[in-house]
Formats: sequence, C-alpha cells, structure tokens
Amino acid sequence: METLKPKDGYSREEVRRILRIPESRLRSWERRGWCENRASFGFADLIALRSLQNLREHRIPPGRIEDSLLALSRKLPSIERPLWELKLVTSGRRVAVELPSGKMEALTGQMLFDFDMAPVAAVKTIPKGKQDSSLRLQEAENWFRRGLEVEERGGSPEHAIAAYRRAVELNAGAAGAWVNIGTLYYRRGDLREAEHSYRQALRSSPNYPLAHFNLGNICEETSRLDEAINHYKIALRLQPSYADAHYNLALVYERSGEPMRAARHWRDYLKLDPSSPWAGIARQQLSSLVTVTPGGRSSDSAS
Repeated sequence: METLKPKDGYSREEVRRILRIPESRLRSWERRGWCENRASFGFADLIALRSLQNLREHRIPPGRIEDSLLALSRKLPSIERPLWELKLVTSGRRVAVELPSGKMEALTGQMLFDFDMAPVAAVKTIPKGKQDSSLRLQEAENWFRRGLEVEERGGSPEHAIAAYRRAVELNAGAAGAWVNIGTLYYRRGDLREAEHSYRQALRSSPNYPLAHFNLGNICEETSRLDEAINHYKIALRLQPSYADAHYNLALVYERSGEPMRAARHWRDYLKLDPSSPWAGIARQQLSSLVTVTPGGRSSDSAS
C-alpha cells in the first residue's frame, strides 16, 4: 500500500487504488454499514478504511469484524465510530483495540497484556509462608481490573487512579498498575507524578519495555535527551520489534543533531510499520536526512 498524505478528498477510484481493493469490496463494506456510500472520502475515512482492509488481509471473517465493532460500541459508549476513533489491530484471529491501558480483545473485553511478567515479579515481593498471600494477589488483580473498567467506560481518572493505587498497596510489585497510574497522570499533564509512577514500575519490573518507553517520553518532553535515548534503547533491547520506540528514538536523534543515527531508526520503523498513518512522516523525515548525510546511509556503528 502506498503512503497516505493528507489532502482535501479522495475519489472512489483513488480509494480503491490506494487500498488495492475492487469496487465490489467497497460496496460490500457500504452495505454492511462500515462506511458511507459516497463519491469522495476524507483523509480520516481513508485511515479507517485502511484499518478495515488490514483486518481483512489478516483473514478476519466479516462476521467477526461486524460483531467486534458492535461489541466495542457497547463496551465503550463514548466511542461512536470505532473504525475512526480507535486503533484496531489483530491478535491472532481476533480483533483487538489499543487502549491507554493496553490491548483489549473487542468481542470479550479481555485485556491482552504485554506485561505478563508483572504478576511473576509480584509474587517474589511477598514473603513466603503467609497464608493470605494468594488472596492479597487476587484482590490486587481485582482492583487492577476495576481500574481498567473505569478507564474503558470513560469514567473519572481519579477513580481509576484510586483503584490502581489500591492494587499496588496490596501488591507493591504490580508494575502494570504503576504504569497505568503514570499514563493517567501523563495525560493530565502531571509529568512529575507520571515519572514517579513509571520509575516505581521499573523498580518492581526492570525489564518492562512499556515502562522504559513511557519514561523515555517524559525525559524527551523535559529535554533530558540522553536519558530519553537510554530508555528507548532499553525498550528496543527488550522488544526489538517495538516500532514506536524506533520512531521516537529517530526524533530524539534528530533533536540531538545525529542525523545518521536518526536515519537508521527511521528505516527500522518503516520495516516494522510501513502502512501506518505515521509512515508517511517517517519517509519524509528519512528523505530529508538522506539528502544531508554522506552517501545517504547510516554508519554500521550508529545505534
């Protein structure tokens, strides 16, 4: 698929060409109510349709897509148009949605955690021999899920934070709860509390890629570029396919005046996520760097 660049409108022919789909498929999506029957489409429409096409390319059956969209509308009442307002991805043969708290399966609402190591680390923090240790862990997990539910239904951030804090009171090693607390503070602009929470997560789970990535974001915003680079690089060492870490690392290297290193990470990002809405920006940045770096290539030693 070609890179998407915003413009005023796209004809049906352009949409079909960009998505590489026949007219019959576009009409089928219109009949199902997934998109409107129109002569031209906006950029947001094109992004939504690309997301839909991505699901079909991963062989998600139309019926499952339809059920997933309906389920998301029920589970997230503040979302009117899931395809337009959410980032839908695949998890095996399932439809999932990326939320601030993690990945959620659309049909069941089950969270698909990327930090399964957190409960394991948590067990080590509780002294052995206590008969109530498993009960405390279970109660902590219940509070954690309660916080997720508050977020998913668009409830008060304060209520979600309170639930997550109760989870870490019961289980100080619940890294996932600390990260979610940090994210809620980050979204309200309280970078100090967000950073504290991410560091708490890393104390209990040092090999937690998301915590390193989020902490890198804060360091970048507060102009601590060396620290930001360090955390992004750790996230990539732990999870080499972390496309967003490559993207942010490229930006920081540009700010640091290291275009060759930036170019390497733009290339790595495009290998991992070539069809995302951000790929166009990555290509533009890479193209501009290639014109100013010797030979247009990054050195083997750049990282």
